[in-house]
Amino acid sequence: MDRSEAKWRAQQLVARMTVSEKMTQLRYDSPAIERLGVPAYNWWNEALHGVARAGTATSFPQAIGMGATFDEALMKRVGDVIATEGRAKYNAYAAMGDRDIYKGLTFWSPNVNIFRDPRWGRGQETYGEDPYLTGTLGCAFVRGLQGDGEYMKAAACAKHFAVHSGPEAIRHSFDARATKKDMAETYLPAFRRLVEEAGVEAVMGSYNRVNGEPACGSRTLLEDILRGTWKFQGHVVSDCWAIRDFHEHHHVTDDAEHSAAMAINNGCDLNCGDTYQYLPRAYADGLISEERITEAAVRLFTTRFLLGLFDDTEFDDIPYTAVECPEHLALALRAAEESTVLLKNDGVLPLDLRRIQTLGVVGPNADSRAALIGNYHGTSSEYITVLEGLRRLAPEGLRILYSEGCAINADRVEHLAAENDRLSEAMIVTSESDVTVVVVGLNESLEGEEGDTGNSAASGDKADLSLPGSQEALLHAVAETAKEEGKKTILCLMAGSDMDLSFAQEHFDAVLMLWYPGARGGLAAARILTGQVSPSGKLNVTFYDPDRPLPPFTDYSMEDRTYRYLGGRPQYPFGYGLTYGDVQIVGAEFCPPAEGKFASVRVTYENRGKADTKDVVEVYIDPVDSPYRTPNPRLCGFLKIDAPAGMRKTCEVRLDADTFFVVNDDGERVGGGMSYHLFVGTSMPDERSRVLTGKVPVMLDIQLS
Repeated sequence: MDRSEAKWRAQQLVARMTVSEKMTQLRYDSPAIERLGVPAYNWWNEALHGVARAGTATSFPQAIGMGATFDEALMKRVGDVIATEGRAKYNAYAAMGDRDIYKGLTFWSPNVNIFRDPRWGRGQETYGEDPYLTGTLGCAFVRGLQGDGEYMKAAACAKHFAVHSGPEAIRHSFDARATKKDMAETYLPAFRRLVEEAGVEAVMGSYNRVNGEPACGSRTLLEDILRGTWKFQGHVVSDCWAIRDFHEHHHVTDDAEHSAAMAINNGCDLNCGDTYQYLPRAYADGLISEERITEAAVRLFTTRFLLGLFDDTEFDDIPYTAVECPEHLALALRAAEESTVLLKNDGVLPLDLRRIQTLGVVGPNADSRAALIGNYHGTSSEYITVLEGLRRLAPEGLRILYSEGCAINADRVEHLAAENDRLSEAMIVTSESDVTVVVVGLNESLEGEEGDTGNSAASGDKADLSLPGSQEALLHAVAETAKEEGKKTILCLMAGSDMDLSFAQEHFDAVLMLWYPGARGGLAAARILTGQVSPSGKLNVTFYDPDRPLPPFTDYSMEDRTYRYLGGRPQYPFGYGLTYGDVQIVGAEFCPPAEGKFASVRVTYENRGKADTKDVVEVYIDPVDSPYRTPNPRLCGFLKIDAPAGMRKTCEVRLDADTFFVVNDDGERVGGGMSYHLFVGTSMPDERSRVLTGKVPVMLDIQLS
């Protein structure tokens, strides 16, 4: 069904409703209108990395981990699987008359905010710090989720529009100030692409103000940009209880009645919260018109018709047994494997378990379910921690010793014990083992969303980038023991973003970033550690120099933020990640845009190593003669590749449509000049990446006529 037909049907249905009935349909928990055959519908559903909060579902890596795959095709497939399971659950629940929250088909995902500051707890929900990477992966996810059939398989929602990335503690009152250049160059491009390229069905506003206007009632964002410039045709939903912030925290209105009027008059169709209960009073007082109420209701019912909720569809026969089926679990395992980033390897990896008599596994996240799943997660029928994953792969005769080592964020495990009560056990395990795998990091109780965690007085943000003190003590104790006895150590970090790994980089033989790899992610980690599969993830966020102060958290200027504007040397750069192979770019040729096609780069590569691997070809551009260039070259193309050992292959990397444009100080996209440098490699073209990889990207000098 095309949108025009769905809209026409929505108009016919809404025309039969009273004004009061229309207003009830603008709430996220829309009640039934029995006389018209309209069932109740709850719009609130989550699917960040699997169907969330609605019972059992396939658990994929947290979004930040999926972003580290740099795999557009994989992201589309993940979106499709989530939609399939969403339909399977919806069919089964609806048949029982269960129309509760989290059980519909309007998924409030993906989160395409830019991860501009590594302290932001919700940054784990994003695809990283780069607008092009975020837009590309976000579009793929939306296409997979919504499908391309006669009916929409599920409805995606781009959130949080816009300029939203902490601090969590003040998000209900904070005014994010951004220049026109930063808006157009950093904060808006991913949203624009999801609207214009992927046809995302919904957009969610954010809690904060943006340049003075509350985002969920911003005429600039919702009417001028979203529906005006970008021609958005779907519906807008508020973040939950954000409209109440207008009068309670932003103080831009006097009461709920005026807040509801401000939101709906400026383009917010659906209220997650309770402020639209005041619409009848606002209507009676002449603050809103019936025309605007009707317009919002039509938009919402257009979405319901596009989903086929009043028809028989090709999705009605998807059985509940599709949930966590073997095919979906295999995809989740693959996503977890591709998300893993190898940051350091002095030759200890991959582990040959046949040559190891005793393997030590240490750390508070080594056997932790909470560390697998991140936030906004569903329920899994099985959880496989790193410890359990290694046990499953252990050959007969291998002894695995385990110690929790420390509490994740306390000075002791047992309340009555002395401080660091598990340190001696961790040192014993290290001493008795040939190799020790140490698994540390955070979980959703230490970083996440404001109000959902116990960190920083109910803020989900990190105070800094250091590991909790208990874990720092553990790393020092294990490293000292291993050094004294000549043992090998491997660090695995499970977290949603940058953490200070300077001690591990110096004192551990290998370092792996696992992110939050999903409910069965420990098996993926074990397969990586033992060489059953090569790591191929790349950092989608910068790991900053821990000795260099970060800019103020509340400063939304991009100066000295992310790899594009970074002034110092990072600990680990964006785009960096090692493999067990040795992929070399041996040739690159620029292919100018032909009629109806994008420009591209034809790349020849070979794997000179002994292990089969996947890798990522990354293309960066520097418009060398433009005064509006970013300080460092920016990503403009990437492709996940297969690289069998000893083989030479050719691929073509499509370049971003905005490759040869820059953004001026007025926020306008303008030509970047005549001269460009393109850098083609498996990492960024920066000095730190060269030191860490020993490789130099190929540079192409492009002159446009």
